[in-house]
Amino acid sequence: MIFIPVAVALEYLAPGQHLLVFAASALAILPLAGWLGRATENLAEHAGEGVGGLLNATFGNAAELIIALVALKAGLHDVVKASIAGSIIGNILLVLGASMLAGGMKHHQQQYSSEGARSQATMLTLATIGLILPAAYSFSVAEQVPRGLGFISITLSVVLLAVYVLFLLYSLITHRALFAGSVDFSDDGAHNQPWSVGKALGVLAIATVFIAWMSEILVGAVEPAAEELGLSNIFVGVFIVAILGNAAEHASAITAAIKNRMDLSLSIAIGSGVQVALFVAPLLVLLSLTIGPQPMDLAFSGGLVLSMLLAVLITGQIAGDGRSDWLKGVQLLSVYLILGLTYFVIPDQMAP
Repeated sequence: MIFIPVAVALEYLAPGQHLLVFAASALAILPLAGWLGRATENLAEHAGEGVGGLLNATFGNAAELIIALVALKAGLHDVVKASIAGSIIGNILLVLGASMLAGGMKHHQQQYSSEGARSQATMLTLATIGLILPAAYSFSVAEQVPRGLGFISITLSVVLLAVYVLFLLYSLITHRALFAGSVDFSDDGAHNQPWSVGKALGVLAIATVFIAWMSEILVGAVEPAAEELGLSNIFVGVFIVAILGNAAEHASAITAAIKNRMDLSLSIAIGSGVQVALFVAPLLVLLSLTIGPQPMDLAFSGGLVLSMLLAVLITGQIAGDGRSDWLKGVQLLSVYLILGLTYFVIPDQMAP
């Protein structure tokens, strides 16, 4: 926690030391993510794994939404889109893969609700379809009918938001049992009395505020730091910023998997990707109508759309059978590594 005041001091006293500001703010996020994870686990014991995962994803994505709004106001639409794509890819490949690997190293095989996992994977597929079509329109007929892209982006955003609301109704009310999970703490001698709901929500809120603050400092330093290290902006946006921006989900999902709470882990990892694709992205499109110099569309670049599609396809295949082990985690992490290596060698002027 000492790195919180260190990061703030460096930001105001030595703003030119970009690498130091970047490192201090990144280290400051890690313990805050740990507190966020503890609060989520305690909330899950009161409300179920599905609700706990949703709250963790929501609070974890709050920092990312704040950062995206700042970039949106500045008209940095490419940065916003790269961050959205990186968050989706990172959650369903890196976070879920690391969770399955960590859980599989301790437990031979772990079980979770296959119906709930398939439902979330299907929502990701739906969201990907909603992102592919604007990209296809942009590459094909946008020059002949330029206003059509804006119309498609706005209408699709409304549809995606409506579908997300219906998914919340499905997962939290009408079919809550599919996402609730079942955890037996009878053999866990270290298990203590869970926090009260008020305390857990308070810790979630406070941790989220500080994570948003540290994330804003980090993002301000990451591009100059990347230039010093010779990294491209597309690689930084899709991978580095996404990894650090999702630190809360990383810590919470991996901790839950190690404790054999895979329903909670999947609700955090896949649920966060669903929320970014169906809520954050369309919300930013609608907000851009009043925020920033010009509206943002849903036409992601071809490379980002292809990367998201491949990530969603393998995630749905791996998560659909209701069981996980360390090899599945390795498979997801391998795809993430392949994508990372590909983007690492692509310069900004040739970014897909």
